Amino acid sequence: MVNGKKLIYCLFILIGIIFYNCLSIAMEKPYHHLADGTFRNPEGSPKRDPNVKWSYKIFNQEKKKLDMTVPNEHVVEKEKVLEDLKKYQEDDYVAWIGHATFLIKLGETTIITDPVFSKNAGPLIFGPKRFTKPALTLKEIPKIDLFLLTHNHYDHQDMSTIRRFPYKNAKVLLPLKLGKYFRRYNDVNEMDWYEEIRINKDLKITFLPAVHWSKRSLTDTNKSLWGNFLIDYNGKKILFACDTGKGNIYKVIGNKYGPIDLIFINIGAYNFYPIMPQKDKSIYHTNPEEALSIARDLKSKKVIGMHWGTFVLSLEPIMEPPKRFKDNAEKYGFKKEDAIIFKIGEINSLKKLLGYN
Repeated sequence: MVNGKKLIYCLFILIGIIFYNCLSIAMEKPYHHLADGTFRNPEGSPKRDPNVKWSYKIFNQEKKKLDMTVPNEHVVEKEKVLEDLKKYQEDDYVAWIGHATFLIKLGETTIITDPVFSKNAGPLIFGPKRFTKPALTLKEIPKIDLFLLTHNHYDHQDMSTIRRFPYKNAKVLLPLKLGKYFRRYNDVNEMDWYEEIRINKDLKITFLPAVHWSKRSLTDTNKSLWGNFLIDYNGKKILFACDTGKGNIYKVIGNKYGPIDLIFINIGAYNFYPIMPQKDKSIYHTNPEEALSIARDLKSKKVIGMHWGTFVLSLEPIMEPPKRFKDNAEKYGFKKEDAIIFKIGEINSLKKLLGYN
């Protein structure tokens, strides 16, 4: 009987220790890590109205009303793109392939961001189709050393591109829980918010919060993380934003990491009215004015508007985002020329963009 009491006593102690350890682990988890293994936006971020119901029928009806005429000046001819690629090959440069896909060359390191080279943004043949082609094909891009992926939405994580990508020796940096998609790659690094990775003596990458979400199927909502990449290169700071909405977190980031020399941020895919109750307003995609507001919060010197002019993901006119972006720059403390719009296929030197020798 005595031994039985001792056994029960020991079991209670063991259970208490396990409970205490589990509670300690739970308490130590950052705010954006939930107990069920999913993630959430930074504290104080806006939340989507749970009463809103998506309607493909209404979306497609409204989409048919859009003028899909692409101005000639929006796209650089392929011949010039290839010429400029050769022209700038010894320089630091930025090149827009389309949507959120950029080439960023910094010293001996060439970076590609959220590469999407497929004809549509969705599984197999489904999802929105491109209305402008990528500026280069996968066979035409230069050797890539660093592959940055911000999140898993189909217009950013394109599995066809990932499978066909010719430089699988590139170092891959991506959010938590997305490494499983890169099994054929040699150097894959999952990152949590505020983690840093030193690439070389001149280049460091920090993964930072964004106000967004993740989903690729009916059962994986927010099971992988999302975020922004802060690129620190020889004292210059470049922030490549995930899709993002507005949030208090950007003032926090600005105070900690600012001033930022150059930001790439989404200025398209913000109008879902009449599906959403408010026109030109999306919780998870900034409109052009909100993008400028975030750039101001980050104490940015210059800002590039991206995530427009490639896919129809929303219901604003396809050429509206850059106009609103430029027209409102001065209201947010930027010169018009510092709110930068690229043509698809445009390549520009980093020195010229940042205005240094």
